[in-house]
Amino acid sequence: MYQDLLNRKTKICVVGLGYVGLPIALEFGKYFDVIGFDIKEDRVALMKAGEDPSKELDRSAFEKKSIQFTSNPDEIINASFYVVAVPTDIDESRVPNLKPILGASKSVGNILKKGDYVVFESTVYPGCTEEDCLPILERLSGLKLGKDFKLGYSPERIVPGDKTRTLTKITKIVSGSDAEALEEIAKIYDHILEEGIHKASSIKVAEAAKVIENTQRDLNISLMNELSMIFDRLNIDTKEVLEAAGTKWNFLKFYPGLVGGHCISVDPYYLLHKSKQLGIDPQVIAAGRRINDGMPSFIAKKAAQMLIENGKNPGNCKALIMGVTFKEDVADIRNSKVIDLYKELTSYSIHVHITDEHASPNEVAHEYGVSMVDSISSDYDLVIVAVGHDKYKHMNISNYKSITNENPIIIDLKGIYDKETWEKAMTYWRL
Repeated sequence: MYQDLLNRKTKICVVGLGYVGLPIALEFGKYFDVIGFDIKEDRVALMKAGEDPSKELDRSAFEKKSIQFTSNPDEIINASFYVVAVPTDIDESRVPNLKPILGASKSVGNILKKGDYVVFESTVYPGCTEEDCLPILERLSGLKLGKDFKLGYSPERIVPGDKTRTLTKITKIVSGSDAEALEEIAKIYDHILEEGIHKASSIKVAEAAKVIENTQRDLNISLMNELSMIFDRLNIDTKEVLEAAGTKWNFLKFYPGLVGGHCISVDPYYLLHKSKQLGIDPQVIAAGRRINDGMPSFIAKKAAQMLIENGKNPGNCKALIMGVTFKEDVADIRNSKVIDLYKELTSYSIHVHITDEHASPNEVAHEYGVSMVDSISSDYDLVIVAVGHDKYKHMNISNYKSITNENPIIIDLKGIYDKETWEKAMTYWRL
């Protein structure tokens, strides 16, 4: 397979061109012939014009690449090496939503040929590739794994907004359904990487490695969030405590905050789901999720209390939330916990505005049914800096005084401002 791709006797097809799939397709396009497939025609149209719908890559990333973008499933039959990089999220009941990955499996299964390879990159629970996706591939193609085609799993490690640890500059985990599959998949991926690959002993090991990466981060952040609630009662500044503790060489520096996005706040539920299928009820992972999911409620309650302490009736107050994307300086709003904070604040009858120049107002309205303000007012009683965008880091006290009423409250969820300075000018609080 590796030699056939190098000699351009066949092609790679990347199924799903989001923040994971598109960078992979473009990197492969430097050295191999690639078909980039996505079911959303509007996204494909943008990519054909050299524009990244996720706003992570600039136009130069599309230049000098052997790649064909399409939304027509009939056109992917000309490939032999399929990379599935569709999103894996959770539903309203926090149960894994496998529809995208099972749908992608059907698309590939319908055109799968003898000798083909299928590699999944989507984050799943251990066993999903072989137990849920493989049967679809075999049933629709009439082919058998090992005898007719190969299977692999290589978990994505792309971090939106990170311009340093990009796709080619991270170690890539690869796995295969047998020794030959592992070697061929490893050679193909290694061809585009600077940091090389790690060969996992099995597909399940690779799946498990991915899902615990974000579960570990979720648990560490949940500890910080719980500590922040304890320290708030003790009237201790959490950031000062962490800075002091961080002077020890083996202290891990995690910070409290809203945990949203499509990885850290989602992946643990995949592991929880699989565990419960096995008759195991994980206590630590579930507790971490409860704490992090409960942070919007804790922050909103704190905000309402602070308004009352300042002699204001929350029902007569106006608040501004600055930032709605799930992290700083990105456009991605998926699973934004800022929306949960918005809803919690409105439950106290607080009139809330949201602003974020990185987010698309149309996407926010479509995804969450919430309208962002076109312009910021000058009469806010409460301002919550929810996302640490670079622009917000450079705002000063005068900037905030120009948009607030007398005796305003500033809540700095990311701890981007100097506490001592800001407390002298207004009521200031941070996690």
